[in-house]
Amino acid sequence: MKIAFIIFEGITWLDLIGCYEPLSKLKSNNFIPDLSWDICGYEEMNHDIFGFGVKAQLIKPSLNSYDAIIVPGGIGTRKWMKDPEFLDWLKTAEPVKYKISVCTGGLLLGAAGFLKDKVATTNFQEYEALKPFCKTVSTDRIVDDNNVITAGAVTSSIDLGLYLCKKWAGEEAAATIRRKIDYKG
Repeated sequence: MKIAFIIFEGITWLDLIGCYEPLSKLKSNNFIPDLSWDICGYEEMNHDIFGFGVKAQLIKPSLNSYDAIIVPGGIGTRKWMKDPEFLDWLKTAEPVKYKISVCTGGLLLGAAGFLKDKVATTNFQEYEALKPFCKTVSTDRIVDDNNVITAGAVTSSIDLGLYLCKKWAGEEAAATIRRKIDYKG
């Protein structure tokens, strides 16, 4: 299984790291030994609003060969959801089995057309902004609508990571990883 973690200027890093941490344990604990990932950016350097930057491994690669894309949120989503070139890049994930977002990353999935006729969630402050893109906005922490998976506000990223561990490797794997990261949420 191969994951594309999407990064962009204006990201909230906890959205990505909270999900990444449990997922990385799927590989290190041999639940999914062939798990791999790329950090895919629209630009080479990507910063949060405080200036913390991370360099992308790959810049604007086609996303069509991944098994999953994970799109975090952040204040930058408001800009990127209106950028046709950025959205065209995201749309290369059309054939990808799992389209996943954390927080306002759901706005990017929506603007790219991946939430049409779906139930989805996002940050609680952005429910209205999500409405035009999906069938129903849910207040649930995690929503899985036929492998389009959206998670609520920033701290839901850890819950999402554990949810994906369970979905992809089973209850025992998720419980083991939950213990290893000492997560009681």
